[in-house]
Amino acid sequence: MKTKAPVNGGNIQHSLERGADKATVAAHHAIDSAADTTGPALDHMVASAHKTVDRVGDAATSAAGALGVKGDQLNEGSKRAIERAGVYVRENPVTSLGIAVAAGYVLSRLLSSR
Repeated sequence: MKTKAPVNGGNIQHSLERGADKATVAAHHAIDSAADTTGPALDHMVASAHKTVDRVGDAATSAAGALGVKGDQLNEGSKRAIERAGVYVRENPVTSLGIAVAAGYVLSRLLSSR
């Protein structure tokens, strides 16, 4: 049984979530600093700002999770396509060689006309 290697989507997701958390904490500190200097008259506005920052932070974390999942799906899809191509080449070496020659010819004609 193969050991599953870490996937890139998970790394991206972790980095995005960490960034969203840091931004949320920084925004809370900025709000608290503003509240300390302006006094209790703005408590309601400060509480509302905190709620808004929390919602935005939650949305960013959710988006990071979705991007991580999509990255993993794309990675797996490309691995499957490469595996299928390898199987086809092993099962049909002459046809594969013909396809490769034809593709090379077409690409050379397209690139030489520029």
